[in-house]
Amino acid sequence: MGDEMWRNQALAPFASLPWQTRGRLHAEPNSPSRSPFQRDRDRIIHSTAFRRLKHKTQVFVYHEGDHYRTRLTHSLEVAQIARTICRVLHLDEDLGEAVALAHDLGHTPFGHAGEEALHAAMKGHGGFDHNAQTLRILTKLEERYAEFNGLNLTWETLEGAVKHNGPLLKQGRTLSQLPAAIVEYCQDHDLELGGHAGPEAQVAALSDDIAYNNHDIDDGLRAGLFEIADLMELPLVGEMFSIVTRKYPGIDQARLIHEAVRRVINAMVEDVLAETRRRLKDAAPKSVADIRALGRPVVAFSEHMAATDRTVKTFLYKRMYEHWRLNRSHSKARRVVAGLFGLLFAEPNCLPSPWRERAEQAETQARARLVADYIAGMTDRYALDEHKRLFDLYE
Repeated sequence: MGDEMWRNQALAPFASLPWQTRGRLHAEPNSPSRSPFQRDRDRIIHSTAFRRLKHKTQVFVYHEGDHYRTRLTHSLEVAQIARTICRVLHLDEDLGEAVALAHDLGHTPFGHAGEEALHAAMKGHGGFDHNAQTLRILTKLEERYAEFNGLNLTWETLEGAVKHNGPLLKQGRTLSQLPAAIVEYCQDHDLELGGHAGPEAQVAALSDDIAYNNHDIDDGLRAGLFEIADLMELPLVGEMFSIVTRKYPGIDQARLIHEAVRRVINAMVEDVLAETRRRLKDAAPKSVADIRALGRPVVAFSEHMAATDRTVKTFLYKRMYEHWRLNRSHSKARRVVAGLFGLLFAEPNCLPSPWRERAEQAETQARARLVADYIAGMTDRYALDEHKRLFDLYE
């Protein structure tokens, strides 16, 4: 076994044990001081794609305010929640954190509006899926290492990045219906798309739900899209605002929001811990393979909290994501992305080097994918500037 310090972690037998990793597509020697999953986490943090998340939209475009969540701050918040849950359950914190930090790398500028526009532009060329784009970034598009493209992450981290929301082959879905990037990679490094991911990836998925629901409430209130009074009928959320108001009469709104939101996050985390312990007790897994073989998630909300989560999501969809102010912003974002794709696909000589050289040599399908890669990698700010440079006659 060797005497590496990372082999002495006190993990549950059903955790993803780093000393039993299925390894990397390109074999590398282990580090004596960092586990394979720690190295994955570090490679993600140091990647170009991760730095770009600083100026990629979560909900609000970058110029709308400095205090709103970006993809970067959201990813850090998801990772913090994931580490907490993994630690309590004696799962591998580094793997949970790595999946959490990587899960949004494939998003376009302008959030889901940008993705919708790029998917529409790529119709007939394989479409666009941010989950598949994350895999492309992690396995191909990052060009940092001398011996391989991508970050050469472990099987477990890549499995988590692709399958953190559950099996991809389900409800009659076939391999031919999946994005090409996922299918192609799995030919060399099978990520077992028909099954659930390990427990750490499941933790990252639930942490994502907890983070974005609560922080969108915070951002929505800050933006004036709805008021605290509008939240009072929501299960759990309204209860926590009432508790804080009673405990701290006269508290200013900023403190009230923070105190209530952190209580909601804590309640959701405690619910995940309780429900997951219950499921673990029933399943009695002896290994991570047992977790994958269960056929259902082991990390989950209770039925009551899942219903609460759905109610909060419905509220946010109606009152925030479909707000007229955001609809205007999203409409502009879709036009920017569609315009960029149309011009750069038709005139690849407008791409900067080395993108131009690659695009001009590529056949139609490959050129479309290359242009999609270029646009998907843009920050909000760069996309707006690039659109202005290409379409404003006075630039």
